[in-house]
Amino acid sequence: MTPPTGHPAIPPARVGVLIVNLGTPDAAEAGAVRRYLAEFLSDPRVVEIPRLIWKPILHGVILRTRPRKSAHAYSLVWREDGSPLAAITRNQAQALRSRFGDAVMVEHAMRYGRPAIADRLAAMKAAGCERILIAPLYPQYCAATTATANDAAFAALAAMRWQPAIRTLPPYYDDPAYIDALKTSVEASLAALPFAPDAILASFHGMPARTLELGDPYHCHCRKTARLLADALGRDLIVSFQSRFGRAKWLEPATDVTLAGLPAKGAKRVAVIAPGFSADCLETLEELAIRGRETFLAAGGTDFAYLPCLDDDRPGIEMLHHLLQRELAGWVSSS
Repeated sequence: MTPPTGHPAIPPARVGVLIVNLGTPDAAEAGAVRRYLAEFLSDPRVVEIPRLIWKPILHGVILRTRPRKSAHAYSLVWREDGSPLAAITRNQAQALRSRFGDAVMVEHAMRYGRPAIADRLAAMKAAGCERILIAPLYPQYCAATTATANDAAFAALAAMRWQPAIRTLPPYYDDPAYIDALKTSVEASLAALPFAPDAILASFHGMPARTLELGDPYHCHCRKTARLLADALGRDLIVSFQSRFGRAKWLEPATDVTLAGLPAKGAKRVAVIAPGFSADCLETLEELAIRGRETFLAAGGTDFAYLPCLDDDRPGIEMLHHLLQRELAGWVSSS
């Protein structure tokens, strides 16, 4: 059908996938970190404290003191192509484009920082995407991660006159494809070590303990991932939670405390994995691989290894392609 004269141009209909991760500063500098933290810590999904109480703390204390310290931490892991999280997520999107080919438009976005979810959705809609799968890359569901990524997407849709049809990727904490990808990755990393670990520690990002009491399934999802992975590997995993912040009680046991206590229990050689992260980032490369190592060795440990996340390696990309292809059923061919 030929549109009437003067009709706005309409691009051919397409299907899109938007993979989403947490976010990162634009540079390992205090100013960039301050802008990033201001956005991140202003999200009521992340900090569930009344705004009247939290805002003076955030702007009067945290954003005055934390950016410089965090910028130094970022500088320790920054790559030539930028933030590890940003670079790996870009690579994941590119690898998925190659897998899907012309059938699907694959883009990436960050919940905080750039590229913003709203900007990417607008660009995808302008390119003709009338059906979009939004895929937060968080295996375990948490309101502070999965839900807030979806919130941002829905807020962007609310400003659109012609909205695309939307699907969202469910959490995949117990999906056989995810567990198998973790198993393959961990076994390959273990085989490359110059030592056999006495223990493997699975460290997940921490959350305030009250989130579990309020009904968030995150803790249960983490525990099930660890149990299924331990079964697949045929050996026990020690589960812990990292990145505590503030004075509230957080999920336990804490990763730093656990690492400090392992040598006294006879585990002097340890490997650490981070199954809750889809891409290596500050929390894995600085908090675990650098500070975790220091904590463990200072406590009497002899050998420490941090094993990388699935990242943009083949097992991880194959797993993501499998999950996304399944969620696109009826929109694109499964061939």
